[in-house]
Amino acid sequence: MFNTNQLGLPLLQPAQAQKHVTMNEALTRLDGLVSLTLVSRSVTIPPAIVVDGACYGVPVGAVNEWSGQDGNVAIGTNGGWEFAEPRRGWRTVILDEGAQALHDGSGWRAGMMTLSPSNAGLSFAVAETDHVITAGSVSTTSAIIPPNSVVVGATAQVIAAVTGSLTSWSLGNPGAAGRYGSGLSLSVGSWARGVLGQPTAFYAPEVMQLDAAGGTFSGGKVRIAVHYMEIAVPNL
Repeated sequence: MFNTNQLGLPLLQPAQAQKHVTMNEALTRLDGLVSLTLVSRSVTIPPAIVVDGACYGVPVGAVNEWSGQDGNVAIGTNGGWEFAEPRRGWRTVILDEGAQALHDGSGWRAGMMTLSPSNAGLSFAVAETDHVITAGSVSTTSAIIPPNSVVVGATAQVIAAVTGSLTSWSLGNPGAAGRYGSGLSLSVGSWARGVLGQPTAFYAPEVMQLDAAGGTFSGGKVRIAVHYMEIAVPNL
């Protein structure tokens, strides 16, 4: 046996010369894979500067040093890359997505909290957008809530002062103004945190809606985050 079963760590062999090489390789893999964090799983070109211990999920179509390593974890080490094949049940945090992920044996499932033998499961996710407010009494985002999801609540923060003749504003959805908060402040740094007493299912993509109170909007920017759940269909 030359490698461990779970992490593929190289094992010292009887009477092996230069044992430090094998030991250092094993420690490097441990440093990357224990408490695994992926910088990204969508980058196809390896970064020009390799940071020791930085890990990436190699996507389909990756090139250069990552060519032929689709689905593996690339671990930066000594100016180059080591590769590990993730196993079903491995967990990670994907930094550029801001999400935890669970490996189902063939790929990373962002937000997945449970996983059946046939890969059905429950996931939690956050959809975030920086919404530039348009003039008028109502300003809507693009569709941010995905179809077939259950929304638990929404949060928001003003990142550029809300302007206009209004005195406050509310956050909701079409047909449900103020669902996530009303009487909200116009100033930078003010925020909303709307937890739904009963989680709400959306079967089609949905927008978020800002309503002006006491006047109309003329501008501003609000960072909005929708917190929701999804269920996954089992495999054949």
